[in-house]
Amino acid sequence: MRKIRAGLRSAIRTVKLLWTASACLLAYLLLRLRLLRAPSHAERARWLHTWCAVALPRLGVDFAAEGPMPARGLLVSNHLSYLDIMTLSAIGPCVFVSKKEVRQWPLFGLLATLAGTVYVDRQRAADAVRVNEELTLALQSGALCVLFPEGTSSNGAEVLPFRSPLLEAAVQSEAEVTAGYIRYELDEGDAAQDVCYWGEMTFLPHVLKLLSRPAIRARVRFAEESFRFDDRKEAAARTRERVIALREG
Repeated sequence: MRKIRAGLRSAIRTVKLLWTASACLLAYLLLRLRLLRAPSHAERARWLHTWCAVALPRLGVDFAAEGPMPARGLLVSNHLSYLDIMTLSAIGPCVFVSKKEVRQWPLFGLLATLAGTVYVDRQRAADAVRVNEELTLALQSGALCVLFPEGTSSNGAEVLPFRSPLLEAAVQSEAEVTAGYIRYELDEGDAAQDVCYWGEMTFLPHVLKLLSRPAIRARVRFAEESFRFDDRKEAAARTRERVIALREG
């Protein structure tokens, strides 16, 4: 009986997801028609924020923040799942840096691209130069940009070492850097397996399993202070320390 309920729940939420995504895409089209130009970073971020805040409750995800989300600068966080992007965007407008593979994900990739996501090729070290240039422009426009410096998602057992190259944009633009920490809780199931997306997991089966869970609680804790850095390696080390402190606090 439990499996039947889970399957029915997943099917209903899949329909809700597709319906909401269709409305979201229509809203983007209307935005383009109204502006008669490509939306700015801030306009794209507000569009995604509006629809992520609508989508998460429909998918059974309760989201909340501890502390104020920064309005601009660079937000550095741990990375657990594709749900991180929806959760952070539901809390406030932001622009994301993500691995290039996300572009190919069904539906999520299209929405991420329209939202102005800056994609990075983790296999090419030289790609960091281009990404830093795009990220610098976004930071200088006044947008809040989100970076996951672990470079990959994990099961949440620990905060992985931070990679420093993409923090160069914050150094060059003298942007304030704020730490954040994401966690997920389930009443039924295991967040490390059912919400966190890592290792050799496959996207579509994981999404369907996530949608089958009765309720998911997404919680984000933001650091109270922001800092500017003169060196990207120092920025990586110190922001990781702050993310760990948020995890343990």
